[in-house]
Amino acid sequence: MDNSKIIYLHGLESTSQSGKARQFAQLFPGMLTPDFTGSFENRMGQLVPILGDKKDWTIIGSSYGGLMGGVFTCRHPQQVRKLVLLAPALMLPEFIDEKFQAINTPTILIHGIQDDVVPAGPVREIAQGVFTNLTYIAVEDGHRLHKAFEELHWKEILA
Repeated sequence: MDNSKIIYLHGLESTSQSGKARQFAQLFPGMLTPDFTGSFENRMGQLVPILGDKKDWTIIGSSYGGLMGGVFTCRHPQQVRKLVLLAPALMLPEFIDEKFQAINTPTILIHGIQDDVVPAGPVREIAQGVFTNLTYIAVEDGHRLHKAFEELHWKEILA
């Protein structure tokens, strides 16, 4: 796997220096962990030039970054090899209002059953309606997935 084709999209109140971003960068040296700021459209405007028209991306999106990754993948499925969503904010209007067509990009959604920020049930239902090649993993954890991060086999998940 080419680590330079892996990108981590952080959450709304987070940065490229978050614990998860640093842990991913340690596990996958050379992967991209850019910073995003501003409104959703501003953030998408920052993401699109990074990904360009290159193909075979593995996108990891956490919370609001999961929203960004989900929207990008639905708009450009031919560019994404795999989408990994960590407690993604898919219930926000930026995703549900677009009424995306179903796509077959391999997608793994990891959600903590104690998440009190992003509701697991509605997000799972939304994801199942859009991502036809979806693997859903419920973990004993909260929104930040700190415990789950240590327990999951990331090299297998991203393979």
